Amino acid sequence: MGSGERKHTEAQVVAHVTGSRTEALAELERRARNHVPMHPLSPKRRRLLRAGDGFLLVVDGAWQSFVTRFTVAELLEDSAAPPAPEPVVEAPVPPVAPAAPSSEPAERQVEPAVELDEDGVPVRPAWLGRADLA
Repeated sequence: MGSGERKHTEAQVVAHVTGSRTEALAELERRARNHVPMHPLSPKRRRLLRAGDGFLLVVDGAWQSFVTRFTVAELLEDSAAPPAPEPVVEAPVPPVAPAAPSSEPAERQVEPAVELDEDGVPVRPAWLGRADLA
């Protein structure tokens, strides 16, 4: 970018690819092949070269050549990335002891009554008195 002694390099991320390095290179090649640079205004020749983990696009104009470099890079850190969600850790469910066999048929066995308040919420929480939570 720029002209004369004020020329400088500018970089920008063109895409994020989640997948393998091969998939990232394939996407980068597709983007490099379809890239139309601002300069030169009247291109005379266009060459796309493979270079290591990327590509080099050289476009010759009437007076000079313009180069665009496409490189695959792994993102290690991003200060502007949203925070990752905290992993949800579920409490282990204690194993249920098998009920003692009863002489009554299964359809006639009745679960013990749970005392409920007027809203239908158990008065005594199920976790109260569990030895595995101490």
